[in-house]
This record gives sequence, structure tokens and C-alpha cells, in this order.
Amino acid sequence: MIVIRKAEYVASAVKYEQYPTGGLPEIAMAGRSNVGKSSLINKFLGRRNLARTGNTPGKTQTLNFYGVNDAWFLVDLPGYGYAKVAKTVNAQWGPMMENYLKKRESLRAVIQIVDIRHAPSVEDIEMQQWLREMQVPTMVVATKVDKIARGQWPKHLKVIAKSLDIPDVSLILPFSAETGVGGKELNEAIEEILGLV
Repeated sequence: MIVIRKAEYVASAVKYEQYPTGGLPEIAMAGRSNVGKSSLINKFLGRRNLARTGNTPGKTQTLNFYGVNDAWFLVDLPGYGYAKVAKTVNAQWGPMMENYLKKRESLRAVIQIVDIRHAPSVEDIEMQQWLREMQVPTMVVATKVDKIARGQWPKHLKVIAKSLDIPDVSLILPFSAETGVGGKELNEAIEEILGLV
């Protein structure tokens, strides 16, 4: 298990030149604007307000880099698919993401976050296809599992797997920032991605 001894905000970036240098490995988090990405990051890092959680989805419009244990970065990617974000911001989003996902050599994997209660959106599906095309290793985490009965999970996970063309439901990790369900498994998965095992 990764013990989080230190987690700190390091930088926000929109351009490649603004990314942290030094070549530490990075794991990026991607998801729709209201999917609970900030809550997951805060829960995982054991910090209450490191990633800003807000009532207004779509607040994260930059790539936010969080340094963990001075050994790697967790990168919070801008939330996608929130209609109230200005068109100009949405237009910048594509190139900004593409630049990062295509060019960032220290990127080890992307964790795509979906809400277990809803079938993946068009944006979720596009994101998954995009990551595949770019050959970025991807893991899918289904959040907000505390909002539905455990007996309902398999049914919902099946829908997600089918929509995102994931061959096996067991590859999707159920997670709750409220109850901590899935925290250990997420920790182990990240440990493996970073080669710390």
C-alpha cells in the first residue's frame, strides 16, 4: 500500500511549458464535471480540501498537478461535458487535453471516473475511445456507489462495461468517497501502475 506522507498542490497549467519538469511519473484523473473527481482525489490523498470540490461543476479548467510523497504526480484533468462552461473554454479543452495526453512522456495511465448510477455519457464514451487511440493505459473507476444498494452494483457495472467496450466487469473499480469503499483497491492499482510493488 502507498502511504501518503505528503500531498501538495504544485501547479496549474494550460500549456505544455507550464507543466512541472523533472520527469516524475504521473497518473491523470479524467471524468465528467460532476462525477466526484475532486472528492475521489481528496479521499485518496487523505486531504480534505486539496482538490477543490464545488457546487458548480466545471470549475477545473486547467490541468492541476498534485505532488505525492515527492515521488509522483496526480494530475486532475479538466472535467468534460458541462454545458454551462463557456464555448471558448470548451474549444480550448480539446487541444489542451490532446497536448497533454499525446506528448507527456511521464504519463503512466489515466483513471477515467464515471458515476455508477448513470450510463456513460457520449463524452465518457468518446474519452475512452480517444485514450485507446492514443494508447494510454486506462482504468475505469465507478464512483458514488454508496448512493445505490450493493445488490444493484453488478447491473450498473454491466451497463458501464458494455457502453465503454470493457471486456470484463471486474476491470471496473467501484468506489465511494463517502464510505471509502474501493480505496484499498485503488491504492493497490496505482501502486502497480507506478511500479512500486
